[in-house]
Amino acid sequence: MRIDVVFTPAGLRHPKGKRGPVFVIDILRATTAMCAAMSNGAKAIIPVSSTEEALRLAQTIGSNDVLLAGENRCIKIAGFHLGNSPLEMKDTAVRGKTLIVTTSNGTKALLACEGAGTVYPAAAANLSLAAERGRESLEDDQNILIVCAGRNGAFALDDAYCAGRLAAAIVGGTRHRQGLNDAALASLDLVRRYGDDWERPLGSSRSGRELLKLGLGDDVRDAARPDAYPVLMQFHQRRVTLSPVHA
Repeated sequence: MRIDVVFTPAGLRHPKGKRGPVFVIDILRATTAMCAAMSNGAKAIIPVSSTEEALRLAQTIGSNDVLLAGENRCIKIAGFHLGNSPLEMKDTAVRGKTLIVTTSNGTKALLACEGAGTVYPAAAANLSLAAERGRESLEDDQNILIVCAGRNGAFALDDAYCAGRLAAAIVGGTRHRQGLNDAALASLDLVRRYGDDWERPLGSSRSGRELLKLGLGDDVRDAARPDAYPVLMQFHQRRVTLSPVHA
């Protein structure tokens, strides 16, 4: 078995061997917000690559049950119903709705993984369920790929730490090193450095610092809550929905 981590979608290569799950992480904030939305009853999430594509798709679908959500440079896009904050994904706002979402990094990472295997958005918010799915894959002798969204095509501390926490939860600790690529080993080293305190690496990351500067510290703190929104989601046929085993 192998567990490979890539720090940005540019490094996307599925490990050779029996294909297993692909976990996509953008903890600040896209995959956390997706967890919140699906946990609070959203019907589906459709990630798209740009504001223009989101507007065109919403017009094409033409339903009152469709909401536009997303951000540009951390700020809610003008004219959209929702931003990219997990705290906005309240039951009263999203239940029964389909969200068309575009973000700076997370939605692009998901789209880059189309066709790579069975794709699961992951974050601290659903870590235990994601790790359980990963352990099932190892038992089935499947390889695992963890894709960090990164930040503007570069390494992001927050996503890499989350990748390390997910890898550690799958293999049963940070000491396990066999079958891990260099990026996975580096992610485990971040877990050893920061320990179990999610807020420290998230708040220290560039994305975290920018959110704090913009007065969005509550989003950082919400993203640091393990299993806050315990749903297993699957990205399939351009939509994020609850995984069949979780529905």
